[in-house]
Amino acid sequence: MTIDFEKMGGLVPAIIQDAKTKNVLMLGFMNKEAYEKTQETGHVTFWSRTRQTLWTKGETSGHFLELVSMQIDCDNDTLLVQVHPIGPTCHKGTDTCWGESNESSPLLFLTELQDFIDKRKSEMPEGSYTTKLFKEGVNKISQKVGEEALETVIEATNGTNEHLVYEASDLLYHLIVLLSHKDLRIEDVANELHRRHDPEWDKQRRLAKAKGEMK
Repeated sequence: MTIDFEKMGGLVPAIIQDAKTKNVLMLGFMNKEAYEKTQETGHVTFWSRTRQTLWTKGETSGHFLELVSMQIDCDNDTLLVQVHPIGPTCHKGTDTCWGESNESSPLLFLTELQDFIDKRKSEMPEGSYTTKLFKEGVNKISQKVGEEALETVIEATNGTNEHLVYEASDLLYHLIVLLSHKDLRIEDVANELHRRHDPEWDKQRRLAKAKGEMK
């Protein structure tokens, strides 16, 4: 990774992003020495323009930024630094320097869950329920999806909201296992729904159906 430190007089902006939530936490500046120290220690280190010295975030508060990865942008003059924050990032005590809460969307967990399920598929550890499903094959997995769908419908019509969420969670888990078995991702489903959200989608679908009927 070649970084152009000379463009801004020896400094480059470093955008700090939470590796899990993907929220931007703060913006700092690094020179070559700060960049190298960050790599060596695993704790994000900046160059203080006011004090004209290196400073490691958290060296006094204990709220370190544990390094996950660093990427350079297309112009080689800005860093994207992904971290695991220990405590609030801002010196004012907030999660971010913009006063925002650093919370992840629960929807992001669906990607994490499929990553975990895909790992089970790859490693097939003994004693795992997910491994058992993969070994039983697509017919058994599909059957489980059907069973969980039925239980979800039953709870929706005759049960409680709490039990509905419980059964819907089972349904979604088994659906992701089925997608994984077919080498698909939950993101493929999300992309399809996003495509259908386009106001033109229904028109195009109707047009394609009409052309098919004319043939």
